[in-house]
Formats: sequence, C-alpha cells, structure tokens
Amino acid sequence: MFLKEKSGLELLASSASLRIPSVIAIYEGDDQSCLLLEYLESAPKKSNYWQNLGVGLARMHLITSHAYGLETDNFMGSLRQSNRYTESWVDFFTNERILPQVKLARDHGRIRQKEADLIETLCKKLPELINIERPALTHGDLWSGNIMTDELGEPVLIDPAVSFCHRETDIAMTTLFGWLTEEFYQSYTETLKLEPGWQERLDIYNLYPLLVHVNLFGGGYLSQVMQITKRFN
Repeated sequence: MFLKEKSGLELLASSASLRIPSVIAIYEGDDQSCLLLEYLESAPKKSNYWQNLGVGLARMHLITSHAYGLETDNFMGSLRQSNRYTESWVDFFTNERILPQVKLARDHGRIRQKEADLIETLCKKLPELINIERPALTHGDLWSGNIMTDELGEPVLIDPAVSFCHRETDIAMTTLFGWLTEEFYQSYTETLKLEPGWQERLDIYNLYPLLVHVNLFGGGYLSQVMQITKRFN
C-alpha cells in the first residue's frame, strides 16, 4: 500500500501544479510498515489560498493519458482500486469503480441483491447521464481532509488514490462532506471550464467513494447510495 502511495504522490508532484509532500523513505517489515513523508508546519491560509487550490487543481487536470486508468492498481483507503486501462470512460467508471464495490458489498452482506440490481441498472444508463472528456490526472480521494496547508499558507495535497480519470470525479469528492469555498470553484472554472450540467453529475461520481465507505464503515452510507441511485434511475 505504501509503495502505491509513494508512486501516486510522486506522479502528482511531477505535475508541478500543487505542493505534494516529498517521500523520504518506506519501511517494510514483517509485522509493521511505514511511509515517511516530509514534515509540513501548518500556517494560517493565505488570502488567495482557495484560488490557488482551484488553479493548481485545474492545471493538474490538464495532464492527460492515452486511456482511463493507470499502469498499476492502487488503493482507495484500504481497499484495492483497479486501474486497468480502458478507452471508454463509461466502461471504466462502471467496471473498474462501481461494480467491484457493489460485488464486494454483496459478498459481505452489506447490500442486498435488489439494491445491487438497481445500481447495475443505473450503470447501464450512464451513457445518457454523463459527459465524455479526455482522461485527466486526478488525485482520486480529494475530500477536505486530504487538503492541507503548508508553512507559507499554501495548499498541499496528501493521501491520493491516483489515476487518469474524469476530472469531475475530483470535483465531486470536494463536495462529499460539504462543499469547499466559492473561491475554489470559481478559480477552477476560470482556469479550466467545466461542462454544463456538472453540478448534477457530482452525485453520480460520488457513488464510488460512498460505496467504498459502505464497504469500510457500513452505517448510513448505503442510504446515501440508494438515494442517488433511485434519483437517477
């Protein structure tokens, strides 16, 4: 897991769009392992912190690939994330993101077959519901807890689940536990325009992290998944 995170951090850092903590070392022992990162002393956010985050993320999303995915699988939280290269965005989102989580939840009794069937039905409707863009380098787990502030008051990204994906998946994650500031979204769209209807598509893309939360934590996350699923079915 730490080797995959090291690769993800270094890939994001190579974009030179936002600060990423440097990897100092990885220790792999028989019983314990660790990832040693550069220490960041957090300072108050600069007045243009959110604007810089929006511009930096947009510039990161300009980096593209020949297909959706990545040359290696990695992790979303503690769960394996399949990144098999796929030319079709709908196929990638369906087969490498949504359905593996549905199967995992079904196998462990966290979701009933009726609910799994509804999600699969929604996946068949995705060509009518989402737009197609070129693959973009995405952080992959961009909730507010993975956005830090450095000693200069600038934004820093940590704990990625990197892949070349649809950039709206990153935007969606920023809204999962409450939206970021208006300055962030405005500066992002001024740098790299979002296609019309992006706000309506965010819930669809958040099905993936919500299903991950169902598999990791259970609880009320399934009700959120099913609310979204029924709304678009």
